Amino acid sequence: MTSWNLGGLRTEQALSRFSTYEIGGEARFVGTPQSQDQLQELLEMAYRRGITPIFFGGGSNMLFPDRPDPDALFLTTREMVDVKLEGDRLYVSAGMPMSMLAVIGHGLGIADFDFTFLLPGTVGGGIYMNAKYFDRHISDTLIHVHYIDLHQPGGIQTVTREACEFGYKQSVFQRNRSNWLIVGAEFKLSSSEGAVALPMLPELADFQEGKLPPIRLPEFASYFIGWLDNKNGTGARDSALAPMRRIVQDRVGKMHFTYPSCGSVFKNNYSVGEPIGKLADHLNLRGVQRGNARISPVHGNVIQNVGGATAADVIELIHHVQEAFDRHYGFVPEPEVVIIEGKASSLRR
Repeated sequence: MTSWNLGGLRTEQALSRFSTYEIGGEARFVGTPQSQDQLQELLEMAYRRGITPIFFGGGSNMLFPDRPDPDALFLTTREMVDVKLEGDRLYVSAGMPMSMLAVIGHGLGIADFDFTFLLPGTVGGGIYMNAKYFDRHISDTLIHVHYIDLHQPGGIQTVTREACEFGYKQSVFQRNRSNWLIVGAEFKLSSSEGAVALPMLPELADFQEGKLPPIRLPEFASYFIGWLDNKNGTGARDSALAPMRRIVQDRVGKMHFTYPSCGSVFKNNYSVGEPIGKLADHLNLRGVQRGNARISPVHGNVIQNVGGATAADVIELIHHVQEAFDRHYGFVPEPEVVIIEGKASSLRR
């Protein structure tokens, strides 16, 4: 392949535009495929030209570098937003926003995906991290995951839920993150009575026209909360929206959408007995700031971009928290945010 005029290929793009952190320098190549054919063409181009693909979804759990590697293709599946329903099986492509699962579930009259409401990532990213909210995980109703293995060219690979090695915020895809790219998944629904309704869902019309929810957290929250507000008071099914209303109260109350962030920065260490946020509170870490990055004043496991923060600012705060935990608790918390290293960056693991 000799042409750079490929569908979905953009050049000289600020990665901050693709991240809920709103952090990241200018990348030489960014891939935004809308189909599996475009995706395969971009991967072929990268392979032939010795360019390293770096995969991501909605950029909600990523910290992009201040100085991106010029020989990298930052490839997002965010614009791959297909959905199909066959009986009690729901196929969703990797770029579908997780919050849309809750919207689709409501349209089908099921509560299987209520917990995904206001989760800002994509389905592919959610599977990669086994996204959760309280005691619910995206892997709970998963059947199969479809992915591309760069070491086995020639098509889409499929893996069963049992082979995905799901655990607390972990999956087999993390171990293979450089080579495996999730492109879609199948879920088993608790009921298939709403099968006829799926093509008629008005919320899917925007996706068919290429209109995606915003990436920036305030606008993202407004998009989905606006949908919920429009559904309130619409009759008997109004009570089915109660779990989503509780999620709004919880997440808005914790200022999850007030400033750019990636949500929780560290994985909880359940052997200690308390979540990372509570342990950080005991050390008075709330509000600590480095540059323009700050530990949230209301949640000790969230680092916010309060205006113009760099990846270096966030990493400095991550190190500060790790050192404080190591001194006082005897363990170093593991980051859940995926930190992409640039030309001159490093991270203690």
